[in-house]
Amino acid sequence: MSTDLLEPSAPVTTVHTHLRPIDRDGLMAFADKGRNNPASRGTNKVHTVMEGQYRSLSYVGNHAPVVVDEPLHLFGQDTAPAPGEIVLSGLGGCLAVGITAVATWKQVKLSRIEVFMEGDIGNPAAWGAGGALQKTPPEMGFQAIRVKVLVEGDAPREVLDEIVQHANFYSPVANSMRNPIPFEISLAD
Repeated sequence: MSTDLLEPSAPVTTVHTHLRPIDRDGLMAFADKGRNNPASRGTNKVHTVMEGQYRSLSYVGNHAPVVVDEPLHLFGQDTAPAPGEIVLSGLGGCLAVGITAVATWKQVKLSRIEVFMEGDIGNPAAWGAGGALQKTPPEMGFQAIRVKVLVEGDAPREVLDEIVQHANFYSPVANSMRNPIPFEISLAD
């Protein structure tokens, strides 16, 4: 038995693991459905209930509630991510889903996806509660978002970058953030 760590006594085998795959046939059927009916849309529904201070619970389907709070310096309890952080987590999740889908479509096996995001957000109007009320909507909220993606798989870096860029271009959440969308709010009946 060799005691020299640089000279193993037996051949070394490198084990590569891949992320759990999605159903490629199902993805292709979903893509066909979209190609045949490009105007199709779904509806996401969320019900948010305020607990007090700035802590809220958002209910989505049969899942555990998503807890949202504000940090201490914004008068919250800092018990959960802030609303803007939840928005970024939705973006990260959507990008990761898109990267997985595009890689599956291109038959690239991925072993790692990590999405790092940061956004510069402004709230000088203090939610409209007497702050800088001269500010207009384009001057509030996220002013810049930066995303870095760590992705590894059985393809060259250039192909992985193409996958990431393609997923970003077609990301429903990224496009919701990039593009103005109709927005309405009213009192419930």
